[in-house]
Amino acid sequence: MGGAKNIVAVMPDADLDQGMPSLLTSFFGCTGQRCLSGSVLVPVGDAADGVVERFVAGARTVSVGDGLDEQTFMGPLISAAHRQRVLGYIEKGIAEGADLVLDGRDAKVDGYPEGFFVGPTIFDNVTPAMTLAREEIFGPVVSIVRAPDMNAVVELVNTRGFANAACIYTTSGAAAREFKYRVKPTMIGVNIGIAAPMSFFPFGGAGNSMFGDIKGHGQEAFLFYTDMKVVIERWY
Repeated sequence: MGGAKNIVAVMPDADLDQGMPSLLTSFFGCTGQRCLSGSVLVPVGDAADGVVERFVAGARTVSVGDGLDEQTFMGPLISAAHRQRVLGYIEKGIAEGADLVLDGRDAKVDGYPEGFFVGPTIFDNVTPAMTLAREEIFGPVVSIVRAPDMNAVVELVNTRGFANAACIYTTSGAAAREFKYRVKPTMIGVNIGIAAPMSFFPFGGAGNSMFGDIKGHGQEAFLFYTDMKVVIERWY
């Protein structure tokens, strides 16, 4: 398995009352340190301002602390070195001109003065060419790239290089169907933010998110060791 730059699109007709908890979990669960975490939030069309406002408000409620505390939503990063790497990406985003609307660099947790904490961090008005929209950060840093329509969403997803997962929030079956057939990632989520397949389904992306010949989990996990036979039958 390789890297990821997972995009989560929110269509104008999305039910945010139902979807916001899973959106927050997608981007900030596990402190963003999982291959299927949301990385780029793409609000679509005229509803973008409202989506961004509600998402930022939700991010402000995320509790940062000891990961073993049941009241904690988001724990620390894995190491001091990785914290510095994530902070470097935040500085890069500022330098490239993205709007830092929520800054988590000064996150402090009582009793853990040396903890590797970074709070929820959100950049708005990120462009597809910016580093924030291209490279895997693996931390609680969200890049918001606004899109006018579905075609722009598909173009953004399919030009990232990585093609691990992609998710869409919508109440339109037509939009969900168009999205899942047009984007390159091979793990698709509809109204969920983490497109993690169960163990009996193949796990693995495409492009730079996949190395080798077969995916993991399910039947694909043992196809490498199998001599396949095809039987063609016709019944009357």
